[in-house]
Amino acid sequence: MADTDQKEELLSLIKATRGYAEEMVGQGSSFDLPAAAAPKNTAPPSTITTGSLDQVRSELGDCQRCKLYSTRNNIVFGVGNPQADLVIVGEAPGRDEDLKGEPFIGRAGKLLTDIIEAIGLSREEVYICNIIKCRPPENRNPEPDEIEQCSPFLRAQLATIKPKMICALGKFAAQTLSQSETPISKMRGEYFDYQGIPVMATYHPAYLLRNPSAKKDVWEDMKKLHAELSRLTGKTFVRKGK
Repeated sequence: MADTDQKEELLSLIKATRGYAEEMVGQGSSFDLPAAAAPKNTAPPSTITTGSLDQVRSELGDCQRCKLYSTRNNIVFGVGNPQADLVIVGEAPGRDEDLKGEPFIGRAGKLLTDIIEAIGLSREEVYICNIIKCRPPENRNPEPDEIEQCSPFLRAQLATIKPKMICALGKFAAQTLSQSETPISKMRGEYFDYQGIPVMATYHPAYLLRNPSAKKDVWEDMKKLHAELSRLTGKTFVRKGK
């Protein structure tokens, strides 16, 4: 009996609602359903405006193009001189970077600052960014789909800045820019070409923290980079250290 009463009550409600809607339509009112909200920044852009870094950042938006958006705190876009002669490309944000939204500010960032200053530059003079803009959980390696979704924005950053040189830090930066799977141990210290720009690959500062003996290799790489950057720019960078 209770089920019958509920059904009759529901039918009565439907009839009443329909009657009201028909009456309102007759008076010229419309009942368009609200459109579903479009997902935020989930589709890879076909063309990214490269007039300025601000425009590239605007197109990145509140990016949800890969799964990393669900665990990040902040997008880590990049920092430094928008007209830099040298762009330094790393792998991905770590914990400190994710919390602040700025690349290379933890222990590895302090070491990178020392390396930059050793070749006669400052962080403010170069531009620093990463292959991917969001921190992978537990600082795991970037996955291929994450790199694929984020790479257009790295390419747009480089196209906007038009640096004289690029320094690729670690396996993922070097392999992404070179479109190869060559181990970083074989790439480091050698130049390869990225759209007409010479790229020097070397070890990531985080690797150096775990393997201090590799610092001598990075220093040799930086001396080569320093010499080539001076040649390309015609500028004098006072190199520090031995």
